[in-house]
Amino acid sequence: MPEEIRRSNRILCPVLILLLAGCGMMPTSGPSKKQVEEGRPQAGTAVIQVVDVDDAVTRRLLEQRRVRLFSESLGQVGESTSIIGLGDSLEVNIWEAPPATLFASATTDARATAAAATGARATTLPEQVVDHDGTISVPFAGKIPVAGRTMAAVEGEIAKRLSGKAHLPEVMLRRTRNRSATVTVVGEVAASINMPLTASGERLLDALAAAGGVRQPVNKTTVQITRGSTFQALPLETVIRDPKQNVPLRAGDVITALFQPLSFTALGATGKNEEINFEAQGITLAQALARAGGLRDERSDAHGVFVFRLEAENALDWPRRPPTTTPEGMVPVVYRVDLENPASFFVMQSFAINNRDIVYVANSPAAELQKFLNLVFSIVYPISTTIQFTR
Repeated sequence: MPEEIRRSNRILCPVLILLLAGCGMMPTSGPSKKQVEEGRPQAGTAVIQVVDVDDAVTRRLLEQRRVRLFSESLGQVGESTSIIGLGDSLEVNIWEAPPATLFASATTDARATAAAATGARATTLPEQVVDHDGTISVPFAGKIPVAGRTMAAVEGEIAKRLSGKAHLPEVMLRRTRNRSATVTVVGEVAASINMPLTASGERLLDALAAAGGVRQPVNKTTVQITRGSTFQALPLETVIRDPKQNVPLRAGDVITALFQPLSFTALGATGKNEEINFEAQGITLAQALARAGGLRDERSDAHGVFVFRLEAENALDWPRRPPTTTPEGMVPVVYRVDLENPASFFVMQSFAINNRDIVYVANSPAAELQKFLNLVFSIVYPISTTIQFTR
């Protein structure tokens, strides 16, 4: 019997030594909590900042994420549609009190029947397009500058120039085609359009409706308004939920509906390892973990929940100074969350996930030990059985 034991030891001991030597090479889903926290970058790579997620860090990051609302930057005042612009088509109607002298031989418009009944004579001039010089021509009044002026101002100037030539002239101007007071709608809409603005005061959602609506889901669509040399974007869902963001439009506005598929990647000891899309409105870390299936009880380390991200250099006061950056000027950072601390569950509800974040949950030390023991028994047990069989 002692000889058999010695023979077993001569076989099993080298096997155990080899297993212990190679335990560091066992397959794993990623670094452990300790490796993430204490790991050093390879030569030529940036130093990784490890930051504990608490209320102060979350508040500072949220403050930097805040974007101005349409109601704050674009205001609630729309465009005055009485302003005439280049390319507009205008119709000039001139009335003369009897006895009409200047336009007596002109053809009377059929719409002036009511005026004719009172003895007044109306003349409708041929439709004119406001030229590149911003003027139109009126017989006996000459070239009238109209671009950038109101309808009432132009009517007054024409009547003034005709005074003394026509008998008590009255002028009415009508825009038959609006080419200057328009907005353009492009992007992920059913049909890109150039929409004229009217006196009713069209708003953002009116323009999107005129374009046939958006082609992508509302919760994945961002709306950008370009006004002059500035632009601003908001999730379409925000505009729909908050009526104040459905702002009045102005001439020259360009509305772009953007489909922005945002996503994060879940790795490690989560319910599923995959890229997960989320809404343009954004999600929190708590929501991200829930969509990833939560933490796996048999594998996860509740102390080791991490978010890998590239942040702007001025985002936080970095623990390792000076911070090194990537060629794009971003700081590699790992946000660390301890889910065994109950306060972390409140912080997670405010910590926002960015596009292309990596949410990683480390394996627990017990899970790594269990894998090692399973490997040992899967090798030692057949050898032990073989030895007993050969006795």
